[in-house]
Amino acid sequence: MTNATSTTAERGHLAGRREWTAFVVLLLPLLLVSMDISVLFFAIPAIDRDLAPSATQQLWIFDVYAFALAGLLITMGSLGDRIGRRKLLLLGAVAFSAASVAAAYATSPEMLIAARALLGIGGATLMPSTMGLVRNMFRDERQRGRAVGIWSGAMAGGIALGSVLSGLMLEHFWWGSVFLINVPAMVLLLVLVPVLVPEFKDPEPGRFDFLSVPLSMGSVLPVIYGIKESAAHGLDVRNGLIIAAGLLIGWFFVRRQRRHADAMISRELFRDRGFSVGIGLNALAAFAMMGSSFFTTQYLQSVLGMGTMEAALWSLAPSLAVGAAAPTATAIAQRTDRVRVICAGFVIAAAGFAVLALTGTDSLALLLTGCAVMSCGIVTVMALVSDLALSTAPPEKAGMAASLLETGQEFGGATGMALLGAVATAIYTADMPDSAPEAARKTLAGAVATGDGSLIPVGREAFVHSMQYASMTGAALLLVGAVLAATLLRRSAKAGAGTAEAAAREEMALTN
Repeated sequence: MTNATSTTAERGHLAGRREWTAFVVLLLPLLLVSMDISVLFFAIPAIDRDLAPSATQQLWIFDVYAFALAGLLITMGSLGDRIGRRKLLLLGAVAFSAASVAAAYATSPEMLIAARALLGIGGATLMPSTMGLVRNMFRDERQRGRAVGIWSGAMAGGIALGSVLSGLMLEHFWWGSVFLINVPAMVLLLVLVPVLVPEFKDPEPGRFDFLSVPLSMGSVLPVIYGIKESAAHGLDVRNGLIIAAGLLIGWFFVRRQRRHADAMISRELFRDRGFSVGIGLNALAAFAMMGSSFFTTQYLQSVLGMGTMEAALWSLAPSLAVGAAAPTATAIAQRTDRVRVICAGFVIAAAGFAVLALTGTDSLALLLTGCAVMSCGIVTVMALVSDLALSTAPPEKAGMAASLLETGQEFGGATGMALLGAVATAIYTADMPDSAPEAARKTLAGAVATGDGSLIPVGREAFVHSMQYASMTGAALLLVGAVLAATLLRRSAKAGAGTAEAAAREEMALTN
């Protein structure tokens, strides 16, 4: 059955109270995985005191979670389609709970790094499973669009909530408590999911392509690692070679997917151009979302002089608007033209960046307004293009479709931090006087650390100037995204209409 006919056949199957209750339960792992991205922001000083990790170990404590998550998304999406998305979700919940306990009671940096890696592996099972199950439970287009909108808003909110919640926990408990938050929620998930969530899997999955597992990891991990290192330390020969190695392995991976009979990624997913366009636009939205975080948190702490907890609470404020943006956007898109709403989302996000470009050295209101407007536009895009990509995918391939969306999002986010961070760093360094200490010329935090009353204001001015240029770069790229969305999605819609007509003619011929 073609995608067009399967979509037609699904219309009219409305989800009831049971499905919506199950959906609320499925938001639990999404929130936890999102929160674990930022939960260590406040805990790291206490971890330093207790475990005394080296500088390299500290970086791995932060990054190994995201690396394991990104590297295994494609594998776990394929595995969920084969063994069942609900089964994979439950296995992931057990792994996530065990890893959370291990991280909470870690007695050495090595143990904490290993536990964080296991958390990433568990997270890689949870993300595609939940989104794949949403695709299967909500077969009506309007209901699915509403659910994906809520899902996108919850994911964005979880990242902001993680740092605040960890700060509140650390005021009353030891650093391991930030990991134990996961355990009660996962126990609740293990109890309710078997009762509320039906099982879905591919009835004819074919053989599992074991060779594609290391190829997918070898293509994703070096590229993301190289991009992250470039964002932190600049693009040098070493990082360039790491990225090039990942791209080379990626070429072999794609070549295998095109030629192998039982490829990990089904070629059927890409028959509808809307799927690949949706992944690309979703990655661009993630580029803007994560790229902006490179300088907004630094602005609150190093320019306005806020403490970490105060900065985290203020950074949570734009999320209040984001929570309503995605469901509202999906409702509007269902009544008007989805392509226009996606384009409007890009333009709104660009307007938010434009507001950020107006900030001075004492512009908290402008910063929060810009972040709120930008985030509303980005979440609008992410919700609608995610629903677009999922709706074009065959239901039996929903797990793989979700994992590709998430992987594209990881690539986009890492690239956004690297590119906008590089723009900001270049402008900041150029604006700082040559006589300033090297650390002060590299980062604003380095300038603040000098304690020099004459140098710190110069550093703040240079940082704001760099933030303005990075914001203008982000705004320009988002406007390009609006043009691409208008062009590519229109072409995809015309191609889809042709496929639907052909499928209808084929069905009529078979009936006659």
